[in-house]
Amino acid sequence: MANFNLKINGKSHSVDVEDDTPLLWVLRDHLGLVGTKFSCGIAQCGACTVHINGNATFSCMTPVSSVGNSEVVTIEGLSERGDHPVQKAWEEVDVAQCGYCQSGQIMTAAALLKNNPNPSMEEIDNAMNRNICRCGTYHKIREAVALAAKTN
Repeated sequence: MANFNLKINGKSHSVDVEDDTPLLWVLRDHLGLVGTKFSCGIAQCGACTVHINGNATFSCMTPVSSVGNSEVVTIEGLSERGDHPVQKAWEEVDVAQCGYCQSGQIMTAAALLKNNPNPSMEEIDNAMNRNICRCGTYHKIREAVALAAKTN
């Protein structure tokens, strides 16, 4: 076991875990931040997406030892009141069906818009294609990301 000092959602956290522990399990099991979801465990679905230094990252395959002094943001830290432009667009478009993939989808969309505030539809599709939605709401996801870009 090793001690890691992490910056998550603007706060410092200290955890004592194995150095190869996936960041996902540190967030969920050690810090109680359960908005980040586990699904495939092999970085293929995007349900576990968080931001590391502003970049959308699959936390299921990110060892805690690789995080270092990076700033990690989870869905819980995206906005205090759930009023991030992507979250508001998600509600307005009524994207969610079962909701399981939504935190990963929202985190991917937020990272896209932070780095590219006015993406084309092709750029939206390319950014979002790493995230799977089993309910098939891709057309609503695309619409919500475009709406968030307009209102951001």
